[in-house]
Amino acid sequence: MIKKLSLLFLATLFFTSTSFAETFLVDTNHTQVHFSVQHLVVFKVRGNFNDFVGSLEADPETRTLISVQATIKTASINTRIDKRDEHLRSADFFAAAKYPEIQFKSKKITGSGDNIVLIGDLTIRGITKEVVLNGSFLGSTTGPKGKLRAGFEATGMINRKDFGLNWNKVTEAGGLIVGDEIEIGLEVESVVR
Repeated sequence: MIKKLSLLFLATLFFTSTSFAETFLVDTNHTQVHFSVQHLVVFKVRGNFNDFVGSLEADPETRTLISVQATIKTASINTRIDKRDEHLRSADFFAAAKYPEIQFKSKKITGSGDNIVLIGDLTIRGITKEVVLNGSFLGSTTGPKGKLRAGFEATGMINRKDFGLNWNKVTEAGGLIVGDEIEIGLEVESVVR
């Protein structure tokens, strides 16, 4: 009986002494979802999405992420040129009327601190592909209203053609207007639910 109790005590001690995860909501006022793509080989077009929501599970003590999910409204794309943004919303690219959302859901996360690898499913135009993001848990602090906040950043590369974003034109010199590789960047501030 004593042996069983001591095993139970050790198990309880182990599970109560480990750190625990918190659920955080993305603070959209202090978060950026941006991208860049090569234009005519000599310039990078940069843009962002202004309308998105997301949540994540993280352990601030060990600076680890456990899960991440996000939804981005495709119509909120902003490259600072209205005509270009309308083209990006059209069927040539995001087809925002038919596919109003981009979805991301993590499948596996390894590492901690400044060395996090985030593997997840990204869905654009109804096509889902696995992507890899490299990120950092920047830290955590108590915000002005007494709620725990945490910061993250991540980057990755995708090929737009994997998601049916195939539009392009050839210039007179024989080059392509839009590159295939898209660099993704995220700077996220989140607040505990």
